Amino acid sequence: MQSSYTIDLGVEEVFIGIDWGASHHQLCAVNATGQRIRQVRLGHDVAGLNQLDAELAGLGTGLPICVERAEGLLIERLQAGGHRVFPINPRIAARARERYRVASSKDDVFDAFTLADTLRHEHAHWRPLPVASPALAELRALSRDRDRLLESQQRVEAQLHAILDAYHPAPAQLFSSIDRDITLAFIADYPTPQAAARIGEQRMAAFCRRQSYRGRVDPAVLVQRLKDHLLTGAEGTVAGKAHSAQVFAELLGVLNRQLADYDQRLELALAKHPDAKIFLSFPGVGLLTAATLLAEIGEDREHYPTVGVLLAEAGLAPVTRSSGRSHRVGFRYAANTRLREACTWWAYNSLKTSPWARAAYDAARARKQPHHRALRGLGARWMRVLWRAWTDGVPYDQARHLKTGPASEILTATPTEATTA
Repeated sequence: MQSSYTIDLGVEEVFIGIDWGASHHQLCAVNATGQRIRQVRLGHDVAGLNQLDAELAGLGTGLPICVERAEGLLIERLQAGGHRVFPINPRIAARARERYRVASSKDDVFDAFTLADTLRHEHAHWRPLPVASPALAELRALSRDRDRLLESQQRVEAQLHAILDAYHPAPAQLFSSIDRDITLAFIADYPTPQAAARIGEQRMAAFCRRQSYRGRVDPAVLVQRLKDHLLTGAEGTVAGKAHSAQVFAELLGVLNRQLADYDQRLELALAKHPDAKIFLSFPGVGLLTAATLLAEIGEDREHYPTVGVLLAEAGLAPVTRSSGRSHRVGFRYAANTRLREACTWWAYNSLKTSPWARAAYDAARARKQPHHRALRGLGARWMRVLWRAWTDGVPYDQARHLKTGPASEILTATPTEATTA
């Protein structure tokens, strides 16, 4: 273990930086003048985290701590100890290192000091990470892990599609999508082109009945689709790929069932949170969108004191770059991507249920805005309304919304107003 050292300077303002790792963490404490007063390496185990508690207790209470992450056991441990955690984006931390060193050298001790001293300079402009209630923590864990599971499901679906394209493309053309249970059942029952070639209208009708097929496509049409795409690979390729197709089809079915289970758990977790009724009251907001919005925005009203802060967090406020005669307004890349995606889906779904949203979107398109730019503008408008309702703790009221912000104002909005939205 690296040696540690301490300078006793009495009671004073202290700033902590922790360079976290999977097996150990490096802690650095600096005082108000930037002098390093404590440097120690801690293990990521029971003894190490107990030592962390003791180290922080010796430095003070409610300490400001800068870490390059916003979730995990370390973060929860620090918040449970009553400390204020300031998560920092790793790219910002990388830029901060350039303040102290021109060379690109990097080590844990120096990184911990950089975090601590950067916090000393910038803490007045940063907001600490709010402590989540048990209901919010459960909802956040479920929604984020569901996103990860969905990414795995989409990768497996793409892999299965590639396998079928290599030797037996017909099953992918029968039904609306390859991840449907009936498509996966067809692959399991007829994994080779030779097996599928024996299917006639009666056998297809019997298969559809077994799978409780509710589509409106006649079995005769399905058989014709099958014949139109009944291509086959070489004998060895078919033998190998047929086994792979069955394995990946089974895996995709498992992932589909797990996603359905996550949806049920999310519904139960969402019902536990008192703010759920606010998010679910908006047009176009379903279970998954409400869960994501609530999980990412949270419940601490002080964390977003103005709607502009929330818009920037969601990536809905554009970035202005102005220098000399140059002035450009561009897309905000540094944002909470989960929150941005949820807002985009919300805006898209609201077009079907809210005349106000449809009018705002059509007006943006009339001003020659691209589809996704118009959705972001609509999402920003919805986020303003959500921020007001969330801050006040009241569900969405369409009559009140249209009274305070009529659709006529949206239809007559200038391009500048649309840009800043």
